[in-house]
Amino acid sequence: MSKIVVIAHDNYKPKLLDFLKERKSWFFGRQIVATGRTAEFLEEGKLNLPLIHVNKGSDGGYLQIVEMIKNSEVAIVFFFRDANIVQPYHDDIYKLINTCDLLDVPISTNRSGSELLIIGKIRMEASEKIQSKFNSN
Repeated sequence: MSKIVVIAHDNYKPKLLDFLKERKSWFFGRQIVATGRTAEFLEEGKLNLPLIHVNKGSDGGYLQIVEMIKNSEVAIVFFFRDANIVQPYHDDIYKLINTCDLLDVPISTNRSGSELLIIGKIRMEASEKIQSKFNSN
């Protein structure tokens, strides 16, 4: 099963938590990966979904996710990022976004895009179920 990555810069962590809670039924049963502080925030916010922790973004977490993407372990990245700030580790963020682009992994950097990604995945999953039933008959 491919993993779903969730990341949020500090100012956007509450928005990510709200988004995940509203879509909890879709995320339930999926492997969710989160960078260190994002994972901690989500757990403190009582998300009640199992999370796979990687390092904080500033401690190499973004690069750990890049490696997961390169190993075909990631299906989607939800990255609620603050485009108004530039971090000392901005190159790692660029590598993450660039790797998603190069390897055709969907990435969303805001709530509206994230909603559309989920709608698209729901439609794809429904289509695959129908096709599977059709092929088995």
